[in-house]
Amino acid sequence: MGIHQAAHQLEQTKIDFKPRIGLLIIGIILIGANLRAPLTSVGPLVTSIRDNLGISNTLSGSITTLPLLAFALLSPFAPKLARRFGMELTLFISLILLTVGIGIRSIGGVTTLFLGTILIGLAIAIGNVLLPSLIKHNFARNIGLMTGVYAVSMNLCGAIGSGISIPISSLSGLGWAGALGCWGILSLITVFFWMPQLKKPFKSDKDEQTAQKVKNINLWRSGLAWQITLFMGLQSFIFYTVITWMPEILEQKGLNADEAGWMLSIMQLAVIPITFIVPILAGRLQSQRLLVVPPVIFLFVGIFGILYGSKLLIPVFMILIGVGVGTIFSLSMMFFSLRTQSTHEATELSGMAQSFGYLLAAVGPVLFGGLHDITHSWTIPLLMLILVSALIFIVGMRAGKNEYVTTH
Repeated sequence: MGIHQAAHQLEQTKIDFKPRIGLLIIGIILIGANLRAPLTSVGPLVTSIRDNLGISNTLSGSITTLPLLAFALLSPFAPKLARRFGMELTLFISLILLTVGIGIRSIGGVTTLFLGTILIGLAIAIGNVLLPSLIKHNFARNIGLMTGVYAVSMNLCGAIGSGISIPISSLSGLGWAGALGCWGILSLITVFFWMPQLKKPFKSDKDEQTAQKVKNINLWRSGLAWQITLFMGLQSFIFYTVITWMPEILEQKGLNADEAGWMLSIMQLAVIPITFIVPILAGRLQSQRLLVVPPVIFLFVGIFGILYGSKLLIPVFMILIGVGVGTIFSLSMMFFSLRTQSTHEATELSGMAQSFGYLLAAVGPVLFGGLHDITHSWTIPLLMLILVSALIFIVGMRAGKNEYVTTH
């Protein structure tokens, strides 16, 4: 009888466990979908927002900069919030904050626009930091696959966000506020799908034993942690600079505004398959140094091509830039897990790298534009991106080495 009872209990555990894993995977995919779309949907609507609210170009430009500054500000504190309240609850609260932020942003006033944007940035910062460590915690044997799944979700919805903003704003007079408010539906759906994770958060004996030790960790003293941080940060620097300035550069190369916009879309779409494949490859290799070389070469060729190449080859150059930044981003996400020995370390490293990384991302477009104003040319600014690509190679070779971060 005891044997039958034990077998029955084991079978019950399996039945309860599998749906739980399925819901967790769906929740991770949905959270990933929320990490870019509420931001990328703004770019195409900036002109409409500026004209409707009567704000300056500088103020309207800050709509895209504010979230990056929010990322930089909150990212170091996300690990502390996760330790205090639990990773699942912290993510749940961030989803509610995201939904509220989207709602406030869509009211239609200047004050509410910027207040909502700040709340959205703070909410997404938490998801950015905690999702890689959540995957390490719950899918230790499938880190590459799950990282690829959430990265594809994030980038695909980000690309969709850029593409459908204008059509939605034209529907039934929804305007820019209605187009941006639609993303609140996705975040609200995600809130409901994430609620089951609050009932029984996954526990890890190893993490419980090391939690007290990790509380006092200071990765800012780790050389390897700094290499990973720079790897992530310099990639963000290039990506957000290209997103901001490339359309104008391409227009001066002879493309019209629509064609330049499509080139940016092609670049973002090129990222999607890469963000799925690279984490899986990285997870199967002990050292990721070989994976650092191709994306840097792609960036070199792509940027030099934009600067000196034929107009006919611009789509190829944009794809190379997209594949380059996409590979480096995916490797960055994997390093948070592969170079740490516990979930808490992964969370701390993610917070450190994303804080500094998004600070660099906020500086990139401003510095690039400043160099253009000084030189009245795109040559020096684009050569600066070549230099940044070389720095990515240098720090990437160290970050790709098979070691763990230390605080000594």
